[in-house]
Amino acid sequence: MSDRIVSPAVKQDELALDQSLRPKKLAEYIGQDQVKENLKILLDAAKHRSEAVDHILLYGPPGLGKTTLANIIANEMSAAIRITAGPSIERPGDLAAIVTNLRAGDILFIDEVHRLNRAVEEILYPAMEDFALDLITGKGPSARSIRLKLPRFTIVGATTRFAMLSAPLRDRFGAVYRLDYYDLAAMETIVDRSARILGAEIEPRAVTEIAQRSRGTPRVTNRLLRRVRDFAQVRAEGKITEGVAHQALALMQVDDLGLDEIDRKVLRTIIEKFGGGPVGLDTIAAAISEEADTIMDVYEPYLLQLGFLDRTPRGRIATRRAYQHLGLTPPEQAQQNRLL
Repeated sequence: MSDRIVSPAVKQDELALDQSLRPKKLAEYIGQDQVKENLKILLDAAKHRSEAVDHILLYGPPGLGKTTLANIIANEMSAAIRITAGPSIERPGDLAAIVTNLRAGDILFIDEVHRLNRAVEEILYPAMEDFALDLITGKGPSARSIRLKLPRFTIVGATTRFAMLSAPLRDRFGAVYRLDYYDLAAMETIVDRSARILGAEIEPRAVTEIAQRSRGTPRVTNRLLRRVRDFAQVRAEGKITEGVAHQALALMQVDDLGLDEIDRKVLRTIIEKFGGGPVGLDTIAAAISEEADTIMDVYEPYLLQLGFLDRTPRGRIATRRAYQHLGLTPPEQAQQNRLL
C-alpha cells in the first residue's frame, strides 16, 4: 500500500510537501462548490455571532480534501486545531484528556471517526451536545459521577464509511457534507496551481494529461505531478510536456483513466479467476493478498464511479465496460461468437 498512488500513507519528506500544496483559505480551495458555499455561510454566521461553529461531518472517498477542509475551517475561524484519529482514541480517558485541554472555539479534528470505540462514543455524546464531560470516580458503593463543564469547541469528523457511523453520533453533527470526485476542469486547475507552487515548468497539454489520469482526486494529482516532475528533471531537462507526462505515467503503469496495476488486478481477478462474478469481497481480498477494507475504501469507489463494477447481494460483478477497458471479450459476446 505504501507505494500505491492513492495510498494515504506518505513519507515524512513528502508530508511537508503535501502541506505546502494544500490551500489555507476557503477562497483558495478548488472544486466542491456546493460544499464550499454551504460551509462559507456556516462559518460567516458563526463569526458574526462570535461563537464556535457547529460540529461538522465530512465524508467521501479518500484523498478528496477532508483534512484540508478541517484546517481551512480552523484558519477561517482563527482557531487552534487539534488533530487525532478514531483508532488512536482507545479509552474514554484518552478522549477526556484531549477535550479538557481544548479552549473556547478550538477545533478538534477526528479522522476515521467511524472507527471510534463505542465506550468512547458514549463519552463524546454529552461533550458534543451539552459541552460537558461525565466521569465516574471510585468503584463499587463509593463510585460517584462528576460532570465537568467544557468550553464551546467544534468537532470536525471525517470518514470514508458514512454508513458505519452510529445514528446517535451522526445526529450530533449539525452540518454534514459529502465530498465527491472532482471534474476534469477542477483537476486541471489543481495541477496548474500545484505546478506553480513546486516551481515546475509545465505545458497546458501536460496539465490535462496528468489531470485526466488523477481519478478525480487531488491527493492523486499531487502525487502524480511530483513523480512526473522527477521524470522530467532526470530525462527531459526539467520541462513537463505532454509527451514527457505520457512517458512518465506509462512508466508508473497509470492508464488513460487513472487505473494503476492494482485496480487492473482487482478487475482481472474477478474476470479471469471468478468468471466475471459475482464474487465476495473477502474472496477478492484473499486472491490478491489485500485487506478487504482497503479494497472497499481505496479501490472500489473509483471503479464503481467508472461503471466497471457492480455491487450485488451475492458479491461484486465486473461490467461490460471493465471487459472493454482491459481489451477482453465480454462473456455474452464470446458465447455469441461460438454459436456463429
